[in-house]
Amino acid sequence: MVVGDLEATIRLYVETLGFRQLYRETVADQGVEIVGLSVGESVIELLRPLAGDSPIARFRGDAPAKMHHIAYRVNDIVAELARLKASGVRLIDDTPRKGAHGNSIAFLHPESTGGVLTELCQSTHRAG
Repeated sequence: MVVGDLEATIRLYVETLGFRQLYRETVADQGVEIVGLSVGESVIELLRPLAGDSPIARFRGDAPAKMHHIAYRVNDIVAELARLKASGVRLIDDTPRKGAHGNSIAFLHPESTGGVLTELCQSTHRAG
């Protein structure tokens, strides 16, 4: 979710809704500060644009917050991208790129996913 006031949104989700903050980092090459929040087994990310004229800031517009995309964790992102491409899914990223906390990510075009920008995410961290 792209937010205008990151601190107020964190307070809402943590103090009022009972989420737990997992991480906070800046991903400069994507132009965002990212905060990961969890409740149960679900995780959401709050995205704060680093520049007011960035594409993600323009996407949010005047709204206080706006849903940007949905992400799904996969075990083998390269294989999943190949499978989806062979199935006719339009890819934004033909190859994975670095996302938050070093994860490999790739986006699928909304034209192929019912109008929803969709992210595939492969964790670089092993459960232990």
